[in-house]
Amino acid sequence: MRRTRILTVLLALAAGLLAGSPPTALAAGPAPRAAVAADSYTWKNARIDGGGFVPGIVFNRTEKDLAYARTDIGGAYRWQESSHTWTPLLDHVGWDDWGHTGVVSVASDAVDPDRVYAAVGTYTNDWDPANGAVLRSADRGASWEKTDLPFKLGGNMPGRGMGERLAVDPHDNDVLYLGAPSGHGLWRSTDAGATWSEVTAFPNPGNYAQDPSDTTGYASDNQGITWVTFDESTGRAGTATKTVYVGVADKENAVYRSTDAGTTWERLAGQPTGYLAHKGVLDTENGYLYLAYSDTGGPYDGGKGRLYRYATATGTWTDISPAAEADTYYGFSGLTVDRQRPGTVMATAYSSWWPDTQIFRSTDSGATWSQAWNYTSYPDRENRYTMDVSSSPWLTWGANPAPPEQTPKLGWMTEALEIDPFDSDRMMYGTGATIYGTENLTNWDDEGGTFAIEPMVRGLEETAVNDLASPPSGAPLLSALGDIGGFRHTSLTEVPSMMYTSPNFTSTTSLDFAEKKPDVVVRAGNLDSGPHVAFSTDNGANWFGGTDPSGVSGGGTVAAGADGSRFVWSPEGTGVQYTTGFGTSWQASSGIPAGAVVESDRVDPATFYGFKSGKFYVSTDGGATFTASAATGLPAGDSVRFKALPGGEGDVWLAGGAADGPYGLWHSTDGGRTFTKLPGVDAADTVGFGKAAPDATYQTLFTSAEIGGVRGIFRSTDAGSTWTRVNDDAHQWGWTGAAITGDPRVYGRVYVATNGRGVIYGDTAGGGDGTDPGPGPDPTPTGACEVEYTVTNQWSGGFQADVRLTNTGTSAWNGWSLDWSFPGDQRVTRMWNAEHTRTGATVTAKNVAWNAGVAPGASVTFGFTGSWSGTNAEPQRFTAAGHRCTTAV
Repeated sequence: MRRTRILTVLLALAAGLLAGSPPTALAAGPAPRAAVAADSYTWKNARIDGGGFVPGIVFNRTEKDLAYARTDIGGAYRWQESSHTWTPLLDHVGWDDWGHTGVVSVASDAVDPDRVYAAVGTYTNDWDPANGAVLRSADRGASWEKTDLPFKLGGNMPGRGMGERLAVDPHDNDVLYLGAPSGHGLWRSTDAGATWSEVTAFPNPGNYAQDPSDTTGYASDNQGITWVTFDESTGRAGTATKTVYVGVADKENAVYRSTDAGTTWERLAGQPTGYLAHKGVLDTENGYLYLAYSDTGGPYDGGKGRLYRYATATGTWTDISPAAEADTYYGFSGLTVDRQRPGTVMATAYSSWWPDTQIFRSTDSGATWSQAWNYTSYPDRENRYTMDVSSSPWLTWGANPAPPEQTPKLGWMTEALEIDPFDSDRMMYGTGATIYGTENLTNWDDEGGTFAIEPMVRGLEETAVNDLASPPSGAPLLSALGDIGGFRHTSLTEVPSMMYTSPNFTSTTSLDFAEKKPDVVVRAGNLDSGPHVAFSTDNGANWFGGTDPSGVSGGGTVAAGADGSRFVWSPEGTGVQYTTGFGTSWQASSGIPAGAVVESDRVDPATFYGFKSGKFYVSTDGGATFTASAATGLPAGDSVRFKALPGGEGDVWLAGGAADGPYGLWHSTDGGRTFTKLPGVDAADTVGFGKAAPDATYQTLFTSAEIGGVRGIFRSTDAGSTWTRVNDDAHQWGWTGAAITGDPRVYGRVYVATNGRGVIYGDTAGGGDGTDPGPGPDPTPTGACEVEYTVTNQWSGGFQADVRLTNTGTSAWNGWSLDWSFPGDQRVTRMWNAEHTRTGATVTAKNVAWNAGVAPGASVTFGFTGSWSGTNAEPQRFTAAGHRCTTAV
């Protein structure tokens, strides 16, 4: 379970409405003054492409090629048609608000396509200490404002594939509805999402829970209001739509309707019972409300299901299920209609795990159906589609299944299914691992025709990262991931061909390599049946399973001796173990408690370290016996990560703690006998090492920490004496407390573990000069500077740009400002990582507190959104403190 500080939510109630809170980090005021410098980094993902559950895809109904995807823990994304990629929209979410990376619903405004909304929050139980929020954007997610809610939302809770729970009125786009979980009912905003109030007239907050006996509050939570659908045929521009349908997690009362714009509500008469309505999609041309039903809330479970059609004019219900109830072993959830071809409807058997999911298609409003695949003579099957996963080859899982299973699979957890409202040939659907799509869907309807499916997921990175390693030779990056195991990245810009196999862990919990022999790698992880530890002798390219000691139930942590001759493993379910060779037999270590975190010294092959409940442990005999260190003052809990310095015998760094006790970063130079707490580090959660800066005598340190009152990713080139923040407020990625490492071959490069946004890596823009800048003598730039101005996104009447300002002089800056004039009528509407003013035609951007210091050769980056008309030409002249800057090509 994640550890995070408690987020204090301040709610201002006025006239029964929840007042809007201050904007999120992108729109917030200056951060507290920090006693650290800043460097400008370029941030990218180590490409995996996908890797997690995509429960929702939303197309805008009035603008072609505008689409959004939501993930359960990894934020929201916008589709970029020109590159067929996804752009992340919630990277600004910070540490204290980490739960807001879970997205329960997305709504795109059909009246004003620049507006988009996201309902965010990860858990409704105490795993997430913060309440949910509604984020609103007037520039397609480039920047956001936030309204905190008086209850939690569950982007990663049971039932998260139902929806959408958030909807914008297609006629009066100041009106939005939000379906809440946990018995909190239906909520409405009449001011474009700024304030919200409960619709007290709505009669049913839901009553279905996956497992009412679950004491954690996870499976026992009432799944609440699950979707909202407007009947746009019952309104006109500027007035609220009269007829609204709402789905409720109640098997006996699943669908309600209002015909007076939400003033009164009634249960739809004659509706089926015994099922939950996962989706409600309206075909206004034919007057049909289609409903996908399952006997459970999903996304994993579901044993029976039905499809129904409700005639809105007559109130007639028709069972249009493509299979008899007795023949279903799955529920229905994915549901869409073709807006270009009324009468065409599609649905998914989302919970058909074996042999594959199923997709159904009807072109006569559900009277008859065809299937994506059929049995010819069991177990042989005939597919109506072809599948090409060469862009994400790991989607085959390296499997060779027996028929009727195939690889790659059509999918599983297929709750998101959408036909492009402007293009009958384009369809996208989400799975538990990716987004698949096609651009020749109508071939389905041709006799003997096939349509082509391929991943449409590039740019959407949704893995939870448990551990990272960057060996001094071989692949630059090895990762331990939840759900899909992990990868050996020989290139950061290409998708690896396969995850770790032989065995395939469902989640890899820990990995390590032998420092002096980096071809030797060990990993530990979770697996339903099979070993929980595996070894490689070729730098992670190929693997073989070890043997579990008795009682092992989970991966835990594992460490490789410096020369690869021995290993120490602390698995779940039993105590710490050690072995020589490759784990054919293990022996119990003594002197160290079960559940301890273990690591190895990077110089002495016989020395291993452990930590548990405030105590540090040391073994000098290869893990056979451990002795508790006399060191005191260390964190009392188990939220601790530590590492030994490569090349430094007995040099150990330890990060961790909690707000109610010791919290920070500690250093030992005597093999853990004593530790010194670093001053000025308020909190730290990870520590890692990278290549030393030029002329530096100590390897570069990296940490996810709070230093000088600022949360961020920090770098030190002088053993922690001074620190530089290398990320900024636009790049925070929620919770980053699992792992961090530098690259031993590339100075400044850092790999950051996120909980849902994959592996992020950053490179210093200017390469740095090997030193961290301290306060300089000059209050403003006094010489050479360079500016790189990049328009990163543009749409009708609006655009987003990034500006990189580089100190190309010889003196450090302690404060900076940059002036320019637009050649047209562009206006800055919002800026982040800098403050801005406008005098006549001149725009001035000034530093905020935390990025005032810029060393020679280093850069600072800020961004903004703006408006334009006519043309959007770039500024040609930039000046810093009166000195003209060169412009980068």
